[in-house]
Amino acid sequence: MNTVPFSLDIVSLQSSYDSGARAPLDVVEAVIDATATDPQHAWIHRIDAQALRDRARKLHARGPEGLALYGVPFAVKDNIDVAGIPTTAGCPDYAYVPQRHAFVVQRLVDAGAIVVGKTNLDQFATGLNGTRSPYGACRNAFDPARISGGSSSGSAVSVALGQVSFALGTDTAGSGRVPAAFNHLVGLKPSCGLLSTQGVVPACRSLDTVSIFALTAGDAARVFSVACAFDPEDAYSRPAQARGADFGSAARPRLGVPRAHQLRLIQPGYAQAFEQAIDHARRLGAEIVEIDFEPFLEAARLLYEGPWVAERYQAIRGFIDRQPESVFPVTREITLGGAKPLAADAFAAMYRLKALQRTSSATWGTVDALLLPTVPSHPTIADMLAAPIARNSELGLYTNFMNLLDCAGVAVPAGFLDDGLPFGVTLAAPAHQDAPLLALARRWQDALQGRAATLGATGRLTSPRPGSAA
Repeated sequence: MNTVPFSLDIVSLQSSYDSGARAPLDVVEAVIDATATDPQHAWIHRIDAQALRDRARKLHARGPEGLALYGVPFAVKDNIDVAGIPTTAGCPDYAYVPQRHAFVVQRLVDAGAIVVGKTNLDQFATGLNGTRSPYGACRNAFDPARISGGSSSGSAVSVALGQVSFALGTDTAGSGRVPAAFNHLVGLKPSCGLLSTQGVVPACRSLDTVSIFALTAGDAARVFSVACAFDPEDAYSRPAQARGADFGSAARPRLGVPRAHQLRLIQPGYAQAFEQAIDHARRLGAEIVEIDFEPFLEAARLLYEGPWVAERYQAIRGFIDRQPESVFPVTREITLGGAKPLAADAFAAMYRLKALQRTSSATWGTVDALLLPTVPSHPTIADMLAAPIARNSELGLYTNFMNLLDCAGVAVPAGFLDDGLPFGVTLAAPAHQDAPLLALARRWQDALQGRAATLGATGRLTSPRPGSAA
């Protein structure tokens, strides 16, 4: 497997730096070797090897003091700007070369992190599956016949393979959580506006978030703490707010699960896997509360069945009207459909969403967070290509509502099925509950046992675990 031959979780990596066992140049050389070939189609552009070496040497000369992410390699989804590197959004004819980093990339670089390259995605971040790219369908880290998830496909796979410590994605409908579930990762979808989208090619600008893929919830929290800052240049940026009790550290957090008839789990073994996840939550001390999930499901349907698809059209309107043949066929079909809704349709949908926001908000009086399957199934690439819109729609069943209802969410591993594929769940809560969610995710992950406790597809455990090997 094309992976770095030691663990890149941030705790292990920084421990090796502190002990002198490794230097940033050692890590960069290993990353260069691991990414020299790309059978998974995870990468679109890799930074020049000499430039990576120069960055590592400069960091080593400066030293780690004051750098929270000193020498930590990371990947960037190719709809997020990295200065001097083409941003394609998965469409070669759309590409441009930015003069500066996106706001979040700059904050991470300033903290000592090392950009390794730009990763593959469903074109213009339209899709949850990872097959809608002229750079090739991105292949799952566990089974190359299965989809990787998307749209942040390469970001997830590069982390799961142990090629980078973390990666940036984006998440409008589930693109930072679905690939996490399929590749046995943590995927943080922060509250809208907490991570700036300045320097990000928009999908639905009013709903877009930058997301974080990591091997551990602790790593995701560390990256989030660095990236999170108010950006006056981003009209949708907002400062983080304190909100409610810290349920993440509570002895008995209340977790809401859908009523049985509201669960639609298609993949064999998923229903049993979710029951086992509920049992895992109970062992952590959680109180499990059944909730009416219908308002969340209805909100989810609004995202693609309602007029919000018009935002996708608006985002690339000039380009797709001029060069429709440059856009991937299924992406073109979906995006041009956004030209059809009337302004009256948009207002009608906003009125309905407002009602659903009111109805769903009552849930937070009875639970601290939701516990959901991240996805209902894991299609093969062949299945996805045979029915690209129908299969993709299924994947957003438990993810599409979150930005519309202003929720934060974190996808976490929950074990493996009999066929060897990973199963994941998502913890969700109202906006600005990112810190408690990450704390709960860390408790969840720390309590996993056996293969479920491994990091991505590397087979390794994080360093604090007894008997782990870096």
